[in-house]
Amino acid sequence: MANVADTKLYDILGVPPGASDNELKKAYRKLAKEYHPDKNPNAGDKFKEISFAYEVLSNPEKRELYDRYGEQGLREGSGGSGGMDDIFSHIFGGGLFSFMGNQSRSRNGRRRGEDMMHPLKVSLEDLYNGKTTKLQLSKNVLCSSCNGQGGKSGAVQKCAACRGRGVRIMIRQLAPGMVQQMQSVCSDCNGEGEVINEKDRCKKCEGKKVIKEVKILEVHVDKGMKHGQRITFTGEADQAPGVEPGDIVLLLQEKEHEVFQRDGNDLHMTHKIGLVEALCGFQFTFKHLDGRQIAVKYPPGKVIEPGCVRVVRGEGMPQYRNPFEKGDLYIKFDVQFPENNWISPEKLTELEDLLPARPEVPNIISDAEEVDLHEFEITRGSGGGQRREAYNDSSDEESGHHGPGVQCAHQ
Repeated sequence: MANVADTKLYDILGVPPGASDNELKKAYRKLAKEYHPDKNPNAGDKFKEISFAYEVLSNPEKRELYDRYGEQGLREGSGGSGGMDDIFSHIFGGGLFSFMGNQSRSRNGRRRGEDMMHPLKVSLEDLYNGKTTKLQLSKNVLCSSCNGQGGKSGAVQKCAACRGRGVRIMIRQLAPGMVQQMQSVCSDCNGEGEVINEKDRCKKCEGKKVIKEVKILEVHVDKGMKHGQRITFTGEADQAPGVEPGDIVLLLQEKEHEVFQRDGNDLHMTHKIGLVEALCGFQFTFKHLDGRQIAVKYPPGKVIEPGCVRVVRGEGMPQYRNPFEKGDLYIKFDVQFPENNWISPEKLTELEDLLPARPEVPNIISDAEEVDLHEFEITRGSGGGQRREAYNDSSDEESGHHGPGVQCAHQ
């Protein structure tokens, strides 16, 4: 059942909210014949209302949206079926599509053009230091020769074939009492609803009302901006007669860095050190994003464990619009151990005397079985997996079919 405040589409067809599909179809056929433009030329808007109402209510999904949520349900579940914006506005008093990228209404009531979205790739250095760059774009602007009219004053006439609608609506009878409505772009005016005589067309824009122009934008990437952040140039998108230009929106796309990874205002990096450095202290330098050489020192006696993380305060990314405040730099240490047999057994004994004492060796009972440790590399086809695969294959052959286990094993 529809909401009490949202029964306009039912009222247009003259049926109650609980009307069946047959009742909707009968009401539509009756009204469509009465208000068809070929029979009633002055009822074009009324015919559009009827067609729109029937299109919504004859679709189970759209009707359910309308019955549950009314006008708002149609707005959010519209899916972008262009061309219905004007009739939706006429019925409900607001545009059907206000989402960015589709035409919508501006605050002053004028139809608003589409926004132009462009990706802008930036390095981590650009986001750390800030950057000013110039971007060259091609866009439509109103023709200066005809002031966006397409020709001489009065040369633009409403298309007689489609009566200025830009589309032709045809009704074809499929069977007695059953008709099909078809809508196509008007070929006489190419869907514009207007025609201009060849001799009266503007020579500069050839009657198109707009011309291509190269626009150079000065883009300021501020310190601390992030991946996915937008830079908007208001009203700089394509121009069209009677339409308020949309915006040019630049979408920042951060390029991958070979040293640093960003996490909000913090930076992360990995540094390799040897075993002697991990045990006896170290120092190293690296080049920061602003070109500074940063010296990192770690005193002897403080041990670095493999995979541990240490932090350098205040050496992360600058905060957006507060660049003097910075995040932190996190350094993860990858400790490289020496290769096998890198030292003689005699030296190993001396080294063991210097290292912390071993834990007490547990007593091994006499009947314990002694085994050796071997190097192991993790691969997709380990021994156990191969044995399981062979088992699955043999069982499948016996059963005469291939199950999902075999498909997964051979993918």
